[in-house]
Amino acid sequence: MTLQQIRYVLTVAQAGSFNKAAEQLYISQPSLSSAIKELENDIGITVFMRNSRGIVPTPEGEEFLSYAKQVYQQYELLMDKYSAKGSRKKKFGVSTQHYSFAVDAFVKTVKQFDTLKFEFALRETKTPEVISDVGSSKSEIGIIYKSAYNEKVIDRILKANDLEFTSLIKCRAYVYVWKGHPLAKESQISFSQLLDYPCLVFEQGENASGFFAEEILSDREYPRLIRTSDRATNLNLMIGLNAFTLCSGIISEELNGNDFAMIPFEEDGDNPNEMMDIGYITKRHTIKSDIARIYLANIAEFLENRKDPRIN
Repeated sequence: MTLQQIRYVLTVAQAGSFNKAAEQLYISQPSLSSAIKELENDIGITVFMRNSRGIVPTPEGEEFLSYAKQVYQQYELLMDKYSAKGSRKKKFGVSTQHYSFAVDAFVKTVKQFDTLKFEFALRETKTPEVISDVGSSKSEIGIIYKSAYNEKVIDRILKANDLEFTSLIKCRAYVYVWKGHPLAKESQISFSQLLDYPCLVFEQGENASGFFAEEILSDREYPRLIRTSDRATNLNLMIGLNAFTLCSGIISEELNGNDFAMIPFEEDGDNPNEMMDIGYITKRHTIKSDIARIYLANIAEFLENRKDPRIN
């Protein structure tokens, strides 16, 4: 197996056809088909199968492509770092649950680079997609949280995708409301006090497990539940409906505004204030790019003075 073959197979997968890939690679279609066939013989699997819409990866091919993409990206990273001829436009992507601090750090990172020479991507998305994006090397960094409730499931999925989790900060739940909310002046808010107001949760897809929920205490029953897909909608509904959400308490006022309040969640015997462990996920045994290191440093700087006083 050669790097050229890996490049060929990744181009075919992206183009969706041998003809289009051959045009992009500036080689003949028969030569490309022959190279892919030789690769398949070497690795002992069929990477692509043909259907009415062109070609699609086989299940074994999907797994191979995931590893191949990781290998080729590491090769490109080495070329960028050590080759004087490297002039390829560098890419950096982050996939994250809905955290304003992740966006704040992304903004600071992008400002440190020339966007004519770099291609950036920020994906605020569902938890399964964060894991999938990093697992397939679509994004280099993913931001998620773990708790006692979801830890075993999340760890099992990360291991299956050859990913590792690194903790950034631990915190307990806060109730997030707008400053005009009837409970905004409370020093603490209990579960029973919240039952009269709509609870906002980020949707994770129809078939998604409750273990993928972004909100702490997601296993509780909320009689008034509204599912949303982005932070801006949440903020609007907090004002319009006196809705609330349970969050980490780590908010960027520069991005979210200062019209909102965070009140500590008051636990009781039936509703403990569980620990959130927010961290980042990466592929195992890979070299972080310089951009990724800077991005993580910007997150660390943002979080430095935002430790939860309720955690020793």
